[in-house]
Amino acid sequence: MSIFTRRTFLQTSGAVAAGAALPLGAPAFIRSANAADTVKLGCLFSSSGTMANLEGRLNYVAKMAAAEINAAGGVNGKTVEVVASDPASDWPLYAQVGRQMLTETKVAALFGCWTSVSRKTVLPVVEQNDGLLFYPLHFEGDENSKNVVYVNSPPASSVLPAVDYLMSPDGVEAKRFFMIGSDYVWPRTINKQLKGYWKSKGIEESAWKEEYVPFSFSNFQTLVNQVRAFADAPGGKCVVVLTVVGSSIPDFLREFANQGITATDVPILGLDMVEADLEGLDTKKLVGHLNCWAYLQQAKGEANVKFLSGWKDFVAKEKVPFSADVAIDPMVSTYDAVHLWAMAAKKAGSFDVPEVRKAFAGLSFDCPSGYKIAMTAENNYVSRGVFIGSVNEAQGFDVLWQSKDTPKPVPMSPFG
Repeated sequence: MSIFTRRTFLQTSGAVAAGAALPLGAPAFIRSANAADTVKLGCLFSSSGTMANLEGRLNYVAKMAAAEINAAGGVNGKTVEVVASDPASDWPLYAQVGRQMLTETKVAALFGCWTSVSRKTVLPVVEQNDGLLFYPLHFEGDENSKNVVYVNSPPASSVLPAVDYLMSPDGVEAKRFFMIGSDYVWPRTINKQLKGYWKSKGIEESAWKEEYVPFSFSNFQTLVNQVRAFADAPGGKCVVVLTVVGSSIPDFLREFANQGITATDVPILGLDMVEADLEGLDTKKLVGHLNCWAYLQQAKGEANVKFLSGWKDFVAKEKVPFSADVAIDPMVSTYDAVHLWAMAAKKAGSFDVPEVRKAFAGLSFDCPSGYKIAMTAENNYVSRGVFIGSVNEAQGFDVLWQSKDTPKPVPMSPFG
């Protein structure tokens, strides 16, 4: 797997700007891009900065999916090679590296971004170059580009079912909501949609409160005190809707537990919270807090058994610097994305983006979640199942609820 870092980006940019002779004067990853027997895929996932513990895993699972495809004979007579990168949780750098991968490394598709702010920086790059970006995170929706494959779910298929659950007798019959998010487009848009959703149900504005913190924020003592005061006020059961990202998630959970607030007192619905955020935490104090995703590690079925076994073997064989025993939704979505791209390229008999895009309609794949995910000709959204999980003592999530099937994606929210 090639590694494409900030340093190599700067070195390469300098060489090209100076007119260095290619191919002999170019770095190795550019020379190998011209190999006739390989097709390259580019990864835009950070291995440093606030997103490192989460995004870093996705570079490796993309390589694992490529290895499976190559073991089955490759695609259109070529071996799939993954070119990884480290945009260092620096949003503009995602766009710069993505552009170079498309125009110089000539990757057939990009797989990447975790935060919506990084995806937003890459969007004009893939549209200007008619590239393809497979985006593996559930997100705020309200976007529909022919150059982006939205592999995960918009709010109508993830956030709203979880909020409905919390408001129902099966949940905690929540009446009031304290929203805490990192200060960027995803939390603010999700919360805007939630407020519109609650208004449509006749809930008064006094029933919610929202606060935002910078990326990498870690000192949540004052905010947790505010949550406690809000929860103690009359008006019904309060829940926290948490949309902080990266290292802020375990920091918030740790402060919540340190102040002795349990899920029975005030449940947290962590919309970006995954199994990896619980590593190193005493989850006995966090049992019962919730998340919602299109995959949980406890999902049943042969596809998940195969995926988890494959990941464990891959971690050992490739000496991957992440746990062999932890799998998270965006890993599975990235794994699905590489396989969907390979299926489309094979169906098209081509790696050209317009031909691959035409082949999306009718594709389906047996996802480790246990659902058969699918695409239609209507848009580039992938229909998936939905899980609501509950933190257990073993630093994982038990499945509390899951959808019967894969709801049709609704890209544009009526509540925004």
